Amino acid sequence: MVVCYVVWAIPGRRIDFSADVKPILNKKCITCHGGVKKQAGFSVLFREDMFAPTKSGKRAVVPGDPAASEMIRRITLTDPEERMPYKHPALSNKEIGILKDWIRQGAVWGEHWAYNPVKKQEVPAVKSEWARNEVDQYVYKKLEENDLAPSPEADKATLLRRVSLDLAGTLPSEAVTTQFLKNNNANAYPGLVDSLLQSPRFGEKWASMWLDLARYADTKGYEADNGRNIWQYRDWVIRAFNEDMPYDRFITTQIAGDLLPDPTDAQYIATGFQRNSMTNDEGGTDNEEFRTAAVLDRVNTTWTSLLSTSFGCVQCHSHPYDPIRHDEYYQFMAYFNNTRDEDVPAEYPLLRLFNDTVQRKVDSVLSWVSRYGSKHEVADTKLFLKAWQPSIYAELAKPIKNAVIGNKNWSLFFQNYGVAMLKHVDLENAGQLICNFSTNKSGGTLQFRLDSENGPVFCEWNPKKGNWKKEFVSFQPQHGIHDVYITYENPALKNKDDFVVFFDFFAFLPQLPGRENSGYAAITKLYEEVLNSDVPSTPVLLENPEWMHRASYVFKRGAWTSKGKQVEPGVPKEFSFAMPANAPRNRLGLAMWLTDKRNPLVSRTIVNRVWEQLFGKGIVETLEDMGTQGEAPTHRELLDQLSWKLMYEYNWSLKKLIREIVLSATYRQDSRISEELRQKDPDNKFYSRSSRIRLTAEQIRDQALAISGVMSTKMYGPGVMPWQPEGIWFSPYNSARWKNSRDEDQYRRAIYTYWKRTAPYPSAITFDGPQRVVCSARRITTNTPLQALAALNDSAYLDLSKHFAIRMQKEVGNNVLSQISRGYEIMLFHPIPPKVLMIFNHLYTKSLTLYKSEPKKIKEMTGDSAEYENAETAALMVVANAMLNLDEVITKN
Repeated sequence: MVVCYVVWAIPGRRIDFSADVKPILNKKCITCHGGVKKQAGFSVLFREDMFAPTKSGKRAVVPGDPAASEMIRRITLTDPEERMPYKHPALSNKEIGILKDWIRQGAVWGEHWAYNPVKKQEVPAVKSEWARNEVDQYVYKKLEENDLAPSPEADKATLLRRVSLDLAGTLPSEAVTTQFLKNNNANAYPGLVDSLLQSPRFGEKWASMWLDLARYADTKGYEADNGRNIWQYRDWVIRAFNEDMPYDRFITTQIAGDLLPDPTDAQYIATGFQRNSMTNDEGGTDNEEFRTAAVLDRVNTTWTSLLSTSFGCVQCHSHPYDPIRHDEYYQFMAYFNNTRDEDVPAEYPLLRLFNDTVQRKVDSVLSWVSRYGSKHEVADTKLFLKAWQPSIYAELAKPIKNAVIGNKNWSLFFQNYGVAMLKHVDLENAGQLICNFSTNKSGGTLQFRLDSENGPVFCEWNPKKGNWKKEFVSFQPQHGIHDVYITYENPALKNKDDFVVFFDFFAFLPQLPGRENSGYAAITKLYEEVLNSDVPSTPVLLENPEWMHRASYVFKRGAWTSKGKQVEPGVPKEFSFAMPANAPRNRLGLAMWLTDKRNPLVSRTIVNRVWEQLFGKGIVETLEDMGTQGEAPTHRELLDQLSWKLMYEYNWSLKKLIREIVLSATYRQDSRISEELRQKDPDNKFYSRSSRIRLTAEQIRDQALAISGVMSTKMYGPGVMPWQPEGIWFSPYNSARWKNSRDEDQYRRAIYTYWKRTAPYPSAITFDGPQRVVCSARRITTNTPLQALAALNDSAYLDLSKHFAIRMQKEVGNNVLSQISRGYEIMLFHPIPPKVLMIFNHLYTKSLTLYKSEPKKIKEMTGDSAEYENAETAALMVVANAMLNLDEVITKN
């Protein structure tokens, strides 16, 4: 059989690699010739591989000469055993023509659009009175190209509800509502937007988006899933959004707040972004395995949340589709591999948060050290007071004789005549041991020896029975780095098998300076009091000192136990710019690379994420992947223009970015869809109307709180526990139980709800909240019967229905039609349609008849409140519950 190929081509047209060639290679070639497989020694992923000789010695691509290019020969063959793609449909004539023309024109390589620098775009000059700002000019141009026209502006009530839910996550106050609806001035809507941007509710709403990315939770995860006291990080995020912290500083502080000059508590707390990784407390687990898992999680989280790149697959092999090599994953990992955390149950390092009394003691100690010591000693003393760092965790000790690591992952336990070893300890100028210590027997001798079990003793003491506390032992200053052997013996002990001495951490430090001065004893006492003070704390990132530095290696096939060559910190080479010249080779340098305005992905990623929050879909729909396998942007020039403005005009202000978008005519459109729009733009990719979006789990709860009139405005603090039935939590490793909050805490916003990874708040999960085990780039909206069941039957929502019913009764008196009408206006800001009013009135009448005929059911509905234990309130509760579940109430129109 003879097959004739008619090759498609456009004379004189320049072929663009990114737009024309790369999509063909990704769709038809890269599966076998990419980062995972490199059949016949040929890869289309990297330029040097594509133009290099293959295993046969032939070159697949010879720039300027399609006839000499083996790839062209193979894709045009007729023999199915030789023709490429092998055992797949042949390329079309059009695709073959594109590849031939590309090679003929010199096979000019190009970068994927998202990896090119962000540049200022030319704003389309459109002739339309509809356009209010640059956003609309880009959108209008695309509408014209697709023979579409924009929709008219939504009514004021719809705009009020839409922008309030988008900016504040809940409904506005009665005063704001009345003022806006009565104000016919052209500046009414911009004024409303500005007031919402300044509201403290703004930070609570937008922090929810970020906490998904940060995989924030109030527990550690894995099987034990014990509690974690890290809510200070959540509060830091809320404050950062409310203060409009520039996005570049927002990133830098979370990546490397501990490495900034003289960091504040807030900058330390911000590093909780990476301490939200899970910790495995289960007995018998390998701490190094799960420490490594946490580091890998931080790498993947950084790329998913900040760079919209599927970096995780590079752990095992070079990226199948994007230009990232296997080794580069571990070079990037090296930035995070040198932190102090070790997957220990105590969650060290912890930032200790001092009250005023303790802080005064701290200030006295630091003042003393400043007077008699160096700046370096002041910084070291401050860090140890704040975080007990640097210290050696007892889990890292090597038990030698009559000693064990408890549960194989928790503390060092000694029996009589026990011996253990701490490897490679820096004793330079050390003259004091501070250890977290406990013993259940007095007497005996603990000795610390240099380099062997029988080496010279440099520190010893006779412990006294007592619970966990910091033990302070002075010794003659030492020098150098040594292995330290710890021995314990107590001849008075009768049972040699009892564990009697326990260590949690060790620190070998210089003694406080100024020993020869009066007041030294008093200042030492204050120092010890501060270190033993019981104060709240939160997990943070801290860097290892030089003597604890970890080497980083490539993991062969991604297995942490199979280490390959050693690597140094670095970033992928194929991106459009290099590491800034003055960047240190640590997380602070990494933050400088991330926030450099030459970085092609950071600004695009956050602009795309903000757009998704407002319109339901990103300009690039795949928020998690802006790479070659992600969806193409619907409005690429608009995305780049907003990204450029974010950096160069807004100075990284997210509030200014959000303001421009919500002031646009595009955002203000009506959401009703005509048959023409349904045919031409069914998914609203061209923004010919506003999108109808189901509210998030947080918005549904917060809106119900506002409608019912009970929403607490209390901000910050530990997670609260709104109503939840018994049996949701099952905590076999501890006695943790869900304790329903009381008073206003039960009515706080959803962002403050306690989040247990293995049992998240049920209605949050039902309405598509993530488990927060890993970074979640976007929530995929679902519609299931469970959602209706939750909103109609969850006791938390029934309770809010009761408060809503009482509010309707109080505001308009006893007329049922007036009550229902008022309730509808509270929810949606416009009068209730007569047909809807009649439906709800019928539901009320039917319910009232039921409760009057069966009065025992009234209390089941209204609860224990005698004041409202009547058929009228119970019937109105049924109506209120149904109203809260209207499609227009749980949807943003």
